[in-house]
Amino acid sequence: MARKKRNTKIQKLIATVIALIIVGIAGILGTNEEFVNTVSDMGEQTNTQNEQQIEFVAQEDLLIDFIDVGQADSILIRNQDKVMLIDAGTNEEGKTVVNYLETLGITKIDYLIGTHPHEDHIGGLDDVINNFDIGQIYMPKIETTTKTFEDVLDAIENKNLTVTAPNKGDKIELGQAKGEFMTEPILDEDNLNVSSLVLRLEFGNTSYLFMGDAEKENEETIRWPKTDVLKVGHHGSSTSSSESFLEQVQPKYAIIMAGKDNSYGLPTQETIDKLNNIGSEIYRTDEDGTIQMTSDGNTIEIKTTNN
Repeated sequence: MARKKRNTKIQKLIATVIALIIVGIAGILGTNEEFVNTVSDMGEQTNTQNEQQIEFVAQEDLLIDFIDVGQADSILIRNQDKVMLIDAGTNEEGKTVVNYLETLGITKIDYLIGTHPHEDHIGGLDDVINNFDIGQIYMPKIETTTKTFEDVLDAIENKNLTVTAPNKGDKIELGQAKGEFMTEPILDEDNLNVSSLVLRLEFGNTSYLFMGDAEKENEETIRWPKTDVLKVGHHGSSTSSSESFLEQVQPKYAIIMAGKDNSYGLPTQETIDKLNNIGSEIYRTDEDGTIQMTSDGNTIEIKTTNN
């Protein structure tokens, strides 16, 4: 900061010296006062432009749809001609996700992410795989013996696709959006939530963090950057979103994906209170329906289907 201030003072001093030189020349050559003032103003304008942040210019907007699939997750992300889908709801909601994508004219999914092998996240993945061209599939390196998981593996095998288990720090690009996997999944067969893949996206001057069902154990593994949009972990459960984590992330917007009147009582009031305490604007699929987010890289606009 100190260097920036010194540079600013030097720039202003140079502009002043130039203006004085021009004034001297003008006196010798008889140049009029209007010309001198114009050149001096140009120097001041240059200084002002140097101090301003250059705005990101997006070729196209970043579009994020938090699809209402009840007590489950499914998030569609698009930029330019690239498509990412994070999770695909339950077995019953797989058709809902397929229909939603088809209505938008989507034929290919460049990145398909199954955050972890719980039915409310990967239940509809086989439907998606069977109905669209698929690029890269990301899933954590943990398996279960459930029929849901076997159905997903069968769909992958039937189309001769492969699965990548990403490591912390692995990066992907979605159009102009830059993504990074933030944590190493914790491989615990007794608690599949902590195996969740966590992805952070940056688009221009905006940022987005998708937590899957990651819990406090995952949150404690790194120092988190401040982020504009948080997809709250584990449907707003008290097992996620610790005070320390939220104080680091400081999200402007918090998105909770939960089913209306779900039997788990999610999101918990504890989580809602913590988000309110840090000033987050909360959106919930159980109340707002599908949440549609649009960003030009500098601002974020949000629309909901129930409002």
